[in-house]
Amino acid sequence: MNPPRNNASRRTFLMSAAAASAGAIAFPTVVPARALGRDGAAAPSDRIVLGTIGVGGRGRGLNRMFLQQPDVQLVAVCDVDASHRQQAVAEVNEQVGNDDCASYHDFRELIARNDIEAVIVATPDHWHAIPTIAAAHAGKDIYCEKPLTNTVAEGRAIVDAVDRHQRILQVGSHERSGDNARFACELVQNGRIGRLHTVRINLPDTDNHHQEAKALAEVPGPEPIPDGFDYDFWLGHTPRVPYAEARCHFWWRFNLAYGGGEMTDRGAHVIDIAQLGLGTDHTGPVHFEAKGRRGEGLYDVFWDYEFTNTYADGTRLIGSTEGPRGLKFEGEDGWIFIEIHGGRLEASSPSLLEETIGPDEVHLGRSPGHQRNFLDSVRSRQRPVAPAEVGHRTATICHLNTLAMLTGRPLTWDPEAEQVTNCEEANRLLSPMMRKPWSL
Repeated sequence: MNPPRNNASRRTFLMSAAAASAGAIAFPTVVPARALGRDGAAAPSDRIVLGTIGVGGRGRGLNRMFLQQPDVQLVAVCDVDASHRQQAVAEVNEQVGNDDCASYHDFRELIARNDIEAVIVATPDHWHAIPTIAAAHAGKDIYCEKPLTNTVAEGRAIVDAVDRHQRILQVGSHERSGDNARFACELVQNGRIGRLHTVRINLPDTDNHHQEAKALAEVPGPEPIPDGFDYDFWLGHTPRVPYAEARCHFWWRFNLAYGGGEMTDRGAHVIDIAQLGLGTDHTGPVHFEAKGRRGEGLYDVFWDYEFTNTYADGTRLIGSTEGPRGLKFEGEDGWIFIEIHGGRLEASSPSLLEETIGPDEVHLGRSPGHQRNFLDSVRSRQRPVAPAEVGHRTATICHLNTLAMLTGRPLTWDPEAEQVTNCEEANRLLSPMMRKPWSL
């Protein structure tokens, strides 16, 4: 199938069927032990067949993680950049000792393959929703990187598609699978720090790549599109703008047309654990106040932000760019801090961290690992630790903080209707398919 080259084909892809799936995979002359179910690997008939959509740095990293599981067979990769595809194919073939990993330019061809049971979506954020919804419609289970989507409405569309087609979706909020994070949230939910009143969110934006992004205070001039990179397909439903290397791979996360900066990048980890500890996975705050400094030039996300999000019961999320990265649950009788990443715990009293959760108390369970939990859920059809609704609610908090900064005013939010009740301008910006970058 030829990749979509015009505006109409990009925006109406669900109306066009993919070409016939790739032919049968040739059996290798030399059969590796893994293919026969030796060396601890599952026999082919017992494996979960995967394909990966988006094989930049994170996508290839997820390939390596999933291929460490003995019951995975990764048969195809897809990317609009030929260099990414070539590198991913070489890495997969090397890791499995084979030479039959297929490569696709257009994600619709990968999804059309009947042998693929589940897909990994590791594209830039602005491309999470479309392949994920298409995969759900095609009967595939999905592991989608965090944040779930780049807008609130896209997130709800994913949740609806996954529910309608009874699919398993795991959001890549892997901090939720950490034993320490789950234990700390059990302590909070079981009242070990007394009545919870505040969660402090530490979301620093001072890493080296943040500093580099902040230093680019202009929009680079047009540059030649690299050979093998379908830039038009990469832009997708976002505005057509001249190619610049600084706009695309990795750096896209600092442009609001494609990502949300650190607010959605690591915010989707830190705020996600706050939601777990609060027991609010299916709802969210009702009031948002936020301020920050918006970047100028190409990278127009917010830096140096502060925000206060208030839940209906008065509990507050208070966030800033202070470090270390993580969150602190504050109750009337003490506090617990969870570091993101790493899972290190601190508490107002060290004895708190030696507590045992009783049999009749709230138990959040333990994950065997985020990727393993997804695969187990694919087999059992049981809810994974980070399903679509959970990822959508976490991403919504991140997006609403950005909306509060964009509009420059406090926002009142109805988590049930998923609408801002005091600012139509903010509701307009909830649109799932932005025809222009977020601007006022």
